[in-house]
Amino acid sequence: MQSPAINQAMDILKYLRVVTESQDSVSDKLSKIIRIIAEQTGSDAASIYIAVDDNYLELFASYGLNSSAEHRLTIRNGDGLIGEVGKTARSLATSDAVKHPKFSYKAVLGEEAYHAFLGVPLIRWNRSIGVLVVQKKDVHEYSRTEIEILETIAMVLAEVVASDEMTAYKKELIKERGLTLKDKIKGISLSKGYGLGQAIIHRRRQAVSKIFAEDKEKELKRLETAHKQMNQDLDEKLNSTKIGIGEHADILDAYKMFAKDKGWYKKIADNVNSGLTAEAAVERAYEDMWNRLSATSDQYLKERLHDLRDVADRLQTYLSGDFGVAAEVMNSSNIIVVAQTMGPADLMDYDYTKIRGLVIEDGTPTMHVAIVAKALNIPVVAKIKGLFNDIKTGDSLAVDGNEGYIYINPSLVIQEKFKNKIAEKEKLQARLAELKKLPSKTLDGVRIGHYVNIGLAFDLDYIEATNCDGVGLYRTEIPFMASDVMPDVERQIGYYKELMDRADGKKVIFRSLDVGSDKLLPYWSAMGEENPAIGWRSIRITLDRRAILRKQMRAFLRAAARRELNVMFPMISDVSEFEEAKETLMIELEKEKKKGSPIPSKVNVGLMIEVPSIVFQLEDVLKQADFVSIGTNDLAQFTFACDRGNPRLTERYDVLSSPFLKLLEDIVTKANQAKVYCSVCGEMASNPIEAMALIGLGFRNLSSSGASFGRVKSMIRSVNVAEVEDYVKSLLKSQKRTLRPQLMAYAYDHGIEIY
Repeated sequence: MQSPAINQAMDILKYLRVVTESQDSVSDKLSKIIRIIAEQTGSDAASIYIAVDDNYLELFASYGLNSSAEHRLTIRNGDGLIGEVGKTARSLATSDAVKHPKFSYKAVLGEEAYHAFLGVPLIRWNRSIGVLVVQKKDVHEYSRTEIEILETIAMVLAEVVASDEMTAYKKELIKERGLTLKDKIKGISLSKGYGLGQAIIHRRRQAVSKIFAEDKEKELKRLETAHKQMNQDLDEKLNSTKIGIGEHADILDAYKMFAKDKGWYKKIADNVNSGLTAEAAVERAYEDMWNRLSATSDQYLKERLHDLRDVADRLQTYLSGDFGVAAEVMNSSNIIVVAQTMGPADLMDYDYTKIRGLVIEDGTPTMHVAIVAKALNIPVVAKIKGLFNDIKTGDSLAVDGNEGYIYINPSLVIQEKFKNKIAEKEKLQARLAELKKLPSKTLDGVRIGHYVNIGLAFDLDYIEATNCDGVGLYRTEIPFMASDVMPDVERQIGYYKELMDRADGKKVIFRSLDVGSDKLLPYWSAMGEENPAIGWRSIRITLDRRAILRKQMRAFLRAAARRELNVMFPMISDVSEFEEAKETLMIELEKEKKKGSPIPSKVNVGLMIEVPSIVFQLEDVLKQADFVSIGTNDLAQFTFACDRGNPRLTERYDVLSSPFLKLLEDIVTKANQAKVYCSVCGEMASNPIEAMALIGLGFRNLSSSGASFGRVKSMIRSVNVAEVEDYVKSLLKSQKRTLRPQLMAYAYDHGIEIY
């Protein structure tokens, strides 16, 4: 049975469809649409405000208000009730607007006689692109049904506002105001490098043209087919694409799991059963989630909302049958992808070997597609509003990822400069490939143990491709995350044995299951924690659910039969946690001995140093641990009390600051004194300038991502340890926020390769 809101919205949209399909001008269409909405909702006034830039909304059409205010009145995001809806992208209803704390009087509107106010956002790509408002002269408490009706109408209007017809109309307005598109535009760099090629507009998202279902069973079948096809294609693309390891690989796996989430799928199916088409049901499921969570300040939840938006849009393409079309639009071997925003799996829709650059209207350094693009050595420039609508597929573009510039239809001189820069980078890549044959030894003959981080099955190729000293970190949670069910002992043995076979006698360090926070298992329900990064995660979960830990220890022991086994426990906050985890491993070892099963030739037990509290117990830890490895990502996050995913904080704190470097020096000094193997497997070991600082602090073992292995090795072979140690330690007394500029200058002055 269809809900009352659906029935009434359906009636109103029938009237609107006639207007939107007419040959009227955009201005006339909007005026008629607003009048119909006012009349059909029993409102005395209605209006539509459309975003003209990041900061302002402009009144485009109205009914019952002063029409002379149209295209004259602009409202800053956050200003008044309308600005509040635009800023928060959430519906706002009040029975008496004047009494609302956010009310702001606009004399030009002539709204003195109105009391009740209901504003809903027009949302596209997680952005509010406009606000739809209805008002009543009487004091009136808007019901949930009335709000849902207007939200459903707004969902359709958002597509009208984002249409090519509306875009052309807005361009004409811009021209009339004397504004033009520049041929060189500044954005922000999210991934360095240079790219030259033809633009291809990423238009994956589909407009929801039909809202209400005529045949529920047919819609449910369409939904099931599209969902299944989408997940099959994602599995095929992501499993066959060799993009290295690290955070980007984790992101793509998490994306794949999001697409398979049963709870999300059930919400969509429920919406279909309420009377919506499959497409509208997908959109409503997302908007419901957005309305509940968009106000949160928790970056983890915000990232999940972005992931959900991306997955929802991908599912829409499968419902429409347009999946894969974008990748076939252009046959050029050099393409620049231009998008409003993108999901991390979207790059896999194209032949990513032909992508020479990525330009995004929105974007932050932590957005998932930027992290994946960086791993693929694709330059990325973001934060260029309006470019998506001004560039056409086939336009010539040059992307300067170093300085953050985009050149539209660049001159021959600019093109030649870019070709030279690109050629220089290709020479560098070829030179890095030659390093494979050479040892990781510094200019003054110091041997640096250089290992690689491993996550997915195809990452195993890096062991041979890099000629590394071994695997400094094997993320055992990745197979758990990629599976629909908890892997049993035999299945885990298969994963671990394959790795050890490929390592062929080289050191392999297994990290025990590290889930929770942003790494959720599809067969576990979400914890619903306010602060998941410091909540029930990692070793805390496996010590509480000891059966999981015991099974994994059993799989480690059997996979490493007759070979050396190195097991590392993550997120240790207290010595007692390490003792408990180690004891669990030793109990399983004794069980294997009693059964007469083959056992490892040697078992080494270590821990990751990620939580500051364990640093204060380091002497006690080093008496019991065979090795330690520093996870600089979490250690820095917890040391600075800084969410590393928050774009507002990305440049505020730096690992190359005196406090953090002193902390690292203290750890490696004590480990060396205790003669305990100490390494860094966090992100610092994958950045040449940061890895140089680590060597200067005394670290002699680094574990890098496969994509950055060659660059770090190039740095190692061009540095003099004695000299860099003296310099780095002389900087530790500095009170500056970051020592990065000094370290960069030192590297350039001494010919150290930090490309």
